[in-house]
Amino acid sequence: MNTEDFDFHLPEELIAQTPLKNRDASRLLVLDRDKDEVEHKQFTNIKDYLQKGDCLVLNDTRVLPARLYGIKEDTGAKVEVLLLHQQEGDTWEVLAKPAKKIKAGTVLLFGEGKIRATCTEIKDHGGRILQLDYDGILYEILDELGEMPLPPYIKEQLPEKERYQTVYAKEEGSAAAPTAGLHFTNTLLDEIRAMGVTIAFITLHVGLGTFRPVSEDTIDDHTMHAEFYHMSQETADTLADVKAHNGRIVAVGTTSTRTLETIARDNNGQFSQSSGWTDIFIYPPYTFQAIDGLITNFHLPKSTLIMMVSAFAGRERILNAYQEAVHERYRFFSFGDAMLIL
Repeated sequence: MNTEDFDFHLPEELIAQTPLKNRDASRLLVLDRDKDEVEHKQFTNIKDYLQKGDCLVLNDTRVLPARLYGIKEDTGAKVEVLLLHQQEGDTWEVLAKPAKKIKAGTVLLFGEGKIRATCTEIKDHGGRILQLDYDGILYEILDELGEMPLPPYIKEQLPEKERYQTVYAKEEGSAAAPTAGLHFTNTLLDEIRAMGVTIAFITLHVGLGTFRPVSEDTIDDHTMHAEFYHMSQETADTLADVKAHNGRIVAVGTTSTRTLETIARDNNGQFSQSSGWTDIFIYPPYTFQAIDGLITNFHLPKSTLIMMVSAFAGRERILNAYQEAVHERYRFFSFGDAMLIL
């Protein structure tokens, strides 16, 4: 298939720049694949579409405040670094600006030396490997010095860091939030549990590749980014039990979907405790082995994410739903409204 097959027109003013005051106040577009029908609801209506025996799978990754501003030790020139992922010990792969000024051996200082970083390797496209040196606990220092790495289409500042975290965020390591989960409150999750719906957790640390549009003309030529995932034995057992009793597995977000489909693919459709890196690329045609439903936000044109949801619901059906969402003035992308596909 061609990348252009997943393009659509989106007025810029529909790109949500700030989160709503109340997480669950967003709108919900419900797409029924069997009936080929669309309904317009509020996110709290999600309970009306879940039933006893179902399982919601949430990604409990936590976003690092990973954007750091500092200086070069030798010249005092300003630099910006975005921590992407930890390799071994205190070695990190990062994106750096201005990258051409940061060569192997360059020393960078952040927070007046609270973090001292030495460039040990040059990667492509602004990437660098940094060896960090600091006193104390890195995550606490990042909470003090770092900024949230908001997607490039968000121009507004975020006054509260926690608003770019899910209420159940736990495992540090993401460069971006699993945004479908931002709509849930603890109260709403408790109400869903009280219905007899199981809540299960997986971890996938979201990389910035999730925002990268596909630049190749044909989908097959695109190289998918890899992200680290983990599923516990407890979650694997829960999902196996849900399937055995004909319950539905509803993934919250494309990140949960990537994890579940990777594990099912690698285990003949079954679930088991698993950790690793996944570069699974889901696009039409694709046979899903793990999920029965999907809660997701509205995605960028020509992105791997709109290709994934098109694989689940059908390209024409998704593009028609997106067209209706534009007409109804839904809010798009990370801080936008949500879609439920069943």
